[in-house]
Amino acid sequence: MKQLMFIMLLLCGVSAHAGQFMQPDNLFPKVKFMTSHGDIVVELDRSRAPLSVNNFLSYVKKNAYNNTVFHRLVPGFVLQGGGYTPDYKEIDTLKPVFNESGNGLKNQLGSLAMARLNDPHSAVSQFYFNLEDNSSLDPGSRWGYAVFGQVVSGMEVLEKIQNVETEINQQTGWSDVPIEPVILKMVILLPQE
Repeated sequence: MKQLMFIMLLLCGVSAHAGQFMQPDNLFPKVKFMTSHGDIVVELDRSRAPLSVNNFLSYVKKNAYNNTVFHRLVPGFVLQGGGYTPDYKEIDTLKPVFNESGNGLKNQLGSLAMARLNDPHSAVSQFYFNLEDNSSLDPGSRWGYAVFGQVVSGMEVLEKIQNVETEINQQTGWSDVPIEPVILKMVILLPQE
């Protein structure tokens, strides 16, 4: 299994990430997002999104997500984080990951996906939770956004976060920024079951 993943990484032109060595034989590792509003547990899907999962776990391994902020909240759409500290400094990122949006996983309520720019292969550290079924983010005649996990507990935390008011942030000029910061204290890999 480890060799197969390494070969896939090489074929896609992606450098090996440290995440591939975290529970390498576990196709469905679970992580806990510890937020200022409660905990969310997500089951990652390495069987369908190995590059995205290993990329995400690489950031978890280096504690890159600790004390970051969810910088974008659109109730009924998405909650996005994984890119900035509470004072909106960008975190250090790895190389972009190949877009795995054609893996069959859907942008449905409670799924976790890679955020990216217009370039389909530009995803680095940022991710988002789908707060609704968002089929417009799935692939069709164009690249979609790669789903790589599903919430298995803590949906009530996402519901609570959706009630946070947002505004245009004066510092960044971005819209949909929570007025009261929603902090991601840490993401931890849970023990293999």
